[in-house]
Parts: sequence; C-alpha cells; structure tokens
Amino acid sequence: MNTVRRAEARDIPAIMDLLVQVNMVHHNGRPDLFKGPTTKYTGEELSQILQNDETPVFVCVDGDDRVLGHGFCVLERYGGQLMTERTTLYIDDICVDETARGQRVGEAIYRHIVGYARSIGCYNVTLNVWTCNPGAMKFYERMGLTPYKVGMEQIL
Repeated sequence: MNTVRRAEARDIPAIMDLLVQVNMVHHNGRPDLFKGPTTKYTGEELSQILQNDETPVFVCVDGDDRVLGHGFCVLERYGGQLMTERTTLYIDDICVDETARGQRVGEAIYRHIVGYARSIGCYNVTLNVWTCNPGAMKFYERMGLTPYKVGMEQIL
C-alpha cells in the first residue's frame, strides 16, 4: 500500500532522480528554456529545503519505502495595502516516477498536500503548469484546480 509522508534526508537520492525526470519533461517541451538533464537543486540545497517548515516536501512511498513521487511546496503569505491577508501553499513541483505513472501516485500526493494546507489554515493551494505539459494540465484539472491567472510571452 502506498503512503504519503514528509520527505526525509534518506529520500534525497530518489528525489534527485525524480528532479531529473521532471526537468526532462520541461526540457523536451521547452528546450529553449530548460537545460537537460539536470536538477534544480543540489543535494545540499535539497537537504536544507527538507529541514525548512516553510518549504515542506512530501513523498509517496510503496510498502518497501521506495519513493514513487514527490511534491515540493512553499508557504506564501500575502497582505498589506493591496491584497487581502492570506496564506497560500504553493505547489512548486509534483513528479511521479515514470515507472509508477497510472497508479494514482500523483493524486495521493496532491490530496495529501491539500489536507496539509487545510490543517495549517491555508486559504488555497496554487501552482504553475507549463503549457508544453498537457498531461499535467489535464491532471490538475481532474484534481479540481482552475486557472486564476495566465502567464504569456512573446519570444523575440
């Protein structure tokens, strides 16, 4: 049975492998922007992220404690003169290992993140998804997310 838990230092090698996989999805979709194969964090940076309650990382593991996917999050706080005060849990990245796709791993991670966000009093969860990743867009729509802003570009 798969379970989702907070990531630990022992998960770093598996998370690093997943970071390469997600990088390659982006590299293949937008090679003009993303180098590949690489990771967005070093092992040391990842270790610091895992220790920070402002940047919780969750992993879905199987019965043998093998990491099947991860979810990187960042707590964001808004307020002041312009915006209503609120806390958002931004989902920076969800990745499911290529060998575990179709097994509801992504759904388990997403649902766990939503439950965590509720438990700490967040107003909402947000994320960005690249248009070159239509599978991810469809997944997030199935999870009930709707667009709240759109990024646009003109390549020069």
